[in-house]
Amino acid sequence: MHIGCGSSSSDDDDVGKRYEKIKNGSWLGQFGDVCNPWMARYAYGLLFLLANLLAWAVRDYGSSFFKASKRLNECNGGKDCLGTDGVLRVSLGCCMFYLIMFASTIFIPKVNSWREKWHSGWWIPKIGMMGALLVFPFFLPIKFLSIYGLITYFGTGVFLVIQLISINGFINRVSEWCESKDRSCPVMMFETILHIFFIMVIIFFYIWFVPRRSCAINIFFITATLILHLLNTAVALFLTKANNVTSSSSSLTSGFMGLYLLFLCWTALKSEPGEKCILMGGSHTSKIDIVTIASFVLGIVVIVTATFSVGYHSKRFEFRREHEEHQDADDVPYNYGFFHFVFAVGTMYFALLLNGWNAGHPMRKFTIDVGWVGTWARIINELAAALVYMWLRFSDSKGGSRGGLTA
Repeated sequence: MHIGCGSSSSDDDDVGKRYEKIKNGSWLGQFGDVCNPWMARYAYGLLFLLANLLAWAVRDYGSSFFKASKRLNECNGGKDCLGTDGVLRVSLGCCMFYLIMFASTIFIPKVNSWREKWHSGWWIPKIGMMGALLVFPFFLPIKFLSIYGLITYFGTGVFLVIQLISINGFINRVSEWCESKDRSCPVMMFETILHIFFIMVIIFFYIWFVPRRSCAINIFFITATLILHLLNTAVALFLTKANNVTSSSSSLTSGFMGLYLLFLCWTALKSEPGEKCILMGGSHTSKIDIVTIASFVLGIVVIVTATFSVGYHSKRFEFRREHEEHQDADDVPYNYGFFHFVFAVGTMYFALLLNGWNAGHPMRKFTIDVGWVGTWARIINELAAALVYMWLRFSDSKGGSRGGLTA
C-alpha cells in the first residue's frame, strides 16, 4: 500500500486517466485502489462513525475511568456529567482533525495536485494524527472545554443550515428531471404515493405520540407539520397554474419536502424528555430494550449518513454560471475542503445529540438527542425548511436561477 499515492512525476501524469477509469468503472472498482477520492469519502465517513461510537462509549461507560483520574474527575456540574464532558473531548479531537484536513485541502482544483494526494491517501499518518488528536483534549482544562461546548451550538446551526440547503438542492434536481422530458405517468403515480404516505404517517403520529388528550404540545407539532405540508403543496400548485409549469413536477417536489418535514417532526417528538406522551415509551425510557437500542442505532446511522451525504454533494453549494457548468476530466469530483468542513461541524452536531443538547445533565445509556432544546430546534428547522421551500418556488416563478446553487 503506497501511503503517498504515487509521488513520481509519471504517476502525476497518469493520475487523471486513472481517476477517469475509476469514475467510469463499477462501484466496487472504487475500492480496488486505496488512493482515490471516491474511496476516500467512505474512509472519512468510517472515521467519523468510529468517532461517534467512541464518544458514545466514553459517555455511557467512561465515568468510572474519569473518576479515577485526578485530571478528569472535574466536570461542568450536574450528576454523572463526566461522561457528557467526555463526549465533548472526543468531539473536539475529531473536529480538530477535520479542520486540519479542511485547511490543507481547501481550493484544490485539479486531481494532479500534491494536496489531492494528501486527501486521497497517506492513510497511516492520518489515522495516527486522528488518534493523537482524540487523546489530546483529555489533557485540556475544563474551562477550555466549556468554551468548546458553547461553540458546538454555533457549529450545529451551521450544519443544519447546510443540510437544509442540501435537501432543497435535491428537490431542485428532482424538479429539473421531471421537466426535462415527458414523464407524466410515472411521476403522477409516484407523487400520489408520496402524499398518501405522508397522510398515513401523520395518522400514525397522532396514534403513537398522542395517547391522551393532555398531550397538547404533540398535537401542536403534528398539526403544524400537516399545515406546513399543505401550504407547500398549495404554493407549488398555485405557481404551477400561474406560470404554466408541469403540474406533476411541482407536486412531486412538495411530496419530497413533506418526507423531510415528517423526519424533522419525528425527531422532534422522540426528543421530548417526558414519556407520558408516547404510546410505549421513548428511546429515552429508563428500561433498556430492543426498541431503545434500535432507536439509538438508527440515530447514529442518521447522523453519519446525513453528514456523509451533505459533505459529498458539495458541488450544489458552488455558485456557477452556465458556461462554467462543464467539468474537465482532471477536475476534482467534489469539493474536498467543504467535504471536511461539513464533517467538522458534524462532530459538533453529534456531540450535542449525544449530550441531549446540554452537557450539564446526565443521559441514560443507549439514548441520543433527548431534551427540549433539541425538540424545539427540530421544530424551528422544520419551519425554516418549509419557508425556504416556498421562497425557492416563488424565486423560480420569477424566472430566477434555482438558488444559484448547482447540483
